[in-house]
Amino acid sequence: MSVSTQQQLSEQEIIRREKLLELQKLGIDPYPAEEYPVNAWSEDVKAGYSEETKDQYQEVCLAGRIMSTRDMGKANFAVIQDSKGRIQLYIKRDEICPGEDKSLYDIVWKKLTDLGDFIGVKGYAFITKTGETSIHVKELTILAKALRPLPVVREKDGETFDAVTDPEFKYRQRYVDLVVNPQVKDVFIKRTRLMQTIRDFYNNMGYLEVETPILQAIPGGATARPFVTHHNALDIPLYLRIANELYLKRLIVGGFEGVYEFAKDFRNEGMDRTHNPEFTVMEMYAAYKDYEWMMRTTEQLLEKVAINVNGDTTVQVGEKNIDFKAPYRRVTMYDAILEHTGIDISGMDEPELRAACKQLGIHVDAHAGKGKLIDEIFGEKCEHHYVQPTFIIDYPVEMSPLTKKHRSKAGVVERFELIVNGKEIANAYSELNDPIDQRERFEEQVLLMERGDDEAMYIDYDFLRALEYGMPPTSGIGIGIDRLTMLMTNQPSIQDVLFFPQMRPEKS
Repeated sequence: MSVSTQQQLSEQEIIRREKLLELQKLGIDPYPAEEYPVNAWSEDVKAGYSEETKDQYQEVCLAGRIMSTRDMGKANFAVIQDSKGRIQLYIKRDEICPGEDKSLYDIVWKKLTDLGDFIGVKGYAFITKTGETSIHVKELTILAKALRPLPVVREKDGETFDAVTDPEFKYRQRYVDLVVNPQVKDVFIKRTRLMQTIRDFYNNMGYLEVETPILQAIPGGATARPFVTHHNALDIPLYLRIANELYLKRLIVGGFEGVYEFAKDFRNEGMDRTHNPEFTVMEMYAAYKDYEWMMRTTEQLLEKVAINVNGDTTVQVGEKNIDFKAPYRRVTMYDAILEHTGIDISGMDEPELRAACKQLGIHVDAHAGKGKLIDEIFGEKCEHHYVQPTFIIDYPVEMSPLTKKHRSKAGVVERFELIVNGKEIANAYSELNDPIDQRERFEEQVLLMERGDDEAMYIDYDFLRALEYGMPPTSGIGIGIDRLTMLMTNQPSIQDVLFFPQMRPEKS
């Protein structure tokens, strides 16, 4: 070990490295390569062991991380944590070392192992005098030496001490957070269950899960600022996708009746409690459907998700109880703004909307067009009022360049956003399948880009070509998986539902 390395290490880290060397001198490999034959897990043993079933637990093999020890002289109690929970071990010196040489126990176990080390044990289950299901260890193997100490969480008189609660530590070192706060795993288990419910729902409808490009020549399908990279071999700029919509609609053109994708999308924008630059969206497109059908289907889907994840349609979010049982309330965009601002913006032109923003004390970019002005009004003054699931429907045409014009209302499109707990969870349309209208909408976006709107859409000429071959009437939806997981697991921040959220560079 170099001097410079030692200067960077804490006293605990230096001691653990010295123990590592001692183990190696004794001929013990602290990182063995061979398979360890685990055949039992902590919670399964504790749930299944009884006087009637004890014969099934006479030869168990478990592995996990040492979380605590209690020295009793010639015996030792320890607790290990595996993937399912924790269980107590009873380790007796004379049984671990039946011969005259007790060094394995006295040196290896008592002096050279530490909290956090991974060990494997073989033995049998039993119940202690205090009624705790434990493992009587007959054989013990070191599987991995931990060179950094874990934060030690202690409980006394009902209070918890030294728990990992600092967000900077939790999010940057999620691997430690998961060890010392094992309940954090439940959030991610529920996230997987949520996604599997969505998969099963659409699979049962006969729809196909697909994959579309992440690196795109045109960052289409949404209005957002993209991440830009460069492809050396082709010598062209490429963009990390901001949405997968246009590729999925190409598949509808190609003859699939229903497709969906869990997509990693990327937007080069700000970070806060509900935004991460890398996020997960599920998008689904169904031929011969409209946004009315999509609202009904979405209600059924989210009701099922709530039940499968939490056992009930009602979930607790902070101090609120949110009920995902269908049907959900429907409010038009114009009615929502009128209700919460007292201003009827229907029919307003851009100067009038800009004046309305000023009246409402909303700062807007000088380059913003009608769509963005209306979006700012709704976001600032209306969105937070909708706590229970609510469909905000019939958006102004300027806000929705990929959406079909309303069949009976002038100036609006057939679009909805699902708002829950004051945040957008889903966005859906009756998809625009008129290639001439779509080209004109793209051209309007180019004008906004020329005015300085760096979130305006690019023209995707290949997508226009696809539409010209004909796309059937289609409805599509995008559901934010991260935000939906926040709701279903009662987490206040998007960082709490991502294993590894984006962080600022670590200070040296």
